[in-house]
Amino acid sequence: ESNLDEQVIWVGTDDGNVQVTQNGGKEWTNVTANITGLPKNTWCYHIEASNFNKGSAYAVFDGHTTNNKKTYVYKTTDFGKTWKSIATDNIYGFARNIQEDFENENLLFLGTEFGLYITTDGGAHWSQFTNNMLAVAVHYIEMDAKTNDLIMTTYGRGVIIIDDISTLREIIQEALQKDVYIFDSESMIMH
Repeated sequence: ESNLDEQVIWVGTDDGNVQVTQNGGKEWTNVTANITGLPKNTWCYHIEASNFNKGSAYAVFDGHTTNNKKTYVYKTTDFGKTWKSIATDNIYGFARNIQEDFENENLLFLGTEFGLYITTDGGAHWSQFTNNMLAVAVHYIEMDAKTNDLIMTTYGRGVIIIDDISTLREIIQEALQKDVYIFDSESMIMH
């Protein structure tokens, strides 16, 4: 069940402003100055409100028009009073979109200029997803809550859908270190 609050609205602009309202738009707070390490006027390409905490959100910024190809990905848990960078050095390319899983708040999907990255620990470690996924620019990411499909629009390959990502919810950093890991799965009949 989602903890989204319709009174909380996040807005990001192409001139680098991030604003939030907690009362449906009656009053707005500009929280841009609270984002450390972000050059002024860097385009806020996408903001993703968290499903788990109404004060939490993710923001990605794109500076490529000023020849800044750095990855900017931030998270706040207090309505933008403080922000933490969750970008790591192994992410290649500027970010365009981020999607939080509906069931596991530590499972995040990041669309960059050069493909899809996934973290299973809230952004401490990211891995590029390369299973039949080309290193194409991922402009938009959405999840289908009924089918658990991850839907991406890309530049160069149209729409890419990864069917039923529910197995990824089980992946934890410890599982990645093991040679063999058995995932839970639905019972099925083999014919």
